[in-house]
Amino acid sequence: MLAAAALLAAGLAGCGPGDSTVAKTPQPPAAAPISTPGRPSTTAAAAPTGTTAPPVDPCAVDLAAPAIARAVSELPRDPRSHQPWNPEPLAGNYNECAQLSAVIVKANTNATNPNTRAVMFHLGKYIPQGVPDTYGFNGIDPSQCTGDTVALTYSNGIDGLKSVVKFRWNGAGVELIGNTAN
Repeated sequence: MLAAAALLAAGLAGCGPGDSTVAKTPQPPAAAPISTPGRPSTTAAAAPTGTTAPPVDPCAVDLAAPAIARAVSELPRDPRSHQPWNPEPLAGNYNECAQLSAVIVKANTNATNPNTRAVMFHLGKYIPQGVPDTYGFNGIDPSQCTGDTVALTYSNGIDGLKSVVKFRWNGAGVELIGNTAN
């Protein structure tokens, strides 16, 4: 009896306040199969180990692309205000993978109605020449745009007049292919 009491005392002395049977019970590995009666086995998902973001899709519309700011910095100043152009697009569908994409920028002025213009890109590269006049456009109609066509819009916002002008990449340059008014 004395030996049994000594063993019990020795066993209790090894337990501290933070010890528990749960803490001492072996746990299955993180990716061990988990099965529930009546359901197929699944593998538990491992927790992510890093904080890296998924890679950026180069074919997604990206109005914050550095190529836009570079292109806008190359534009001649606005002919009316003589100011440079604001590199932050008002609208656009810039895409590195599209045969033709565009952004709409405005003159960097505090005028009530600053000039606007479209800046066009072929496969993400600014097209500096050979583009028809693109002043005055203030939007893009994505429903009429394709990988090689951009539909620029003008709306005066007063009487509901809206014009859509389509431009297309023809393999060598940009051409005007349509002009409609609503």
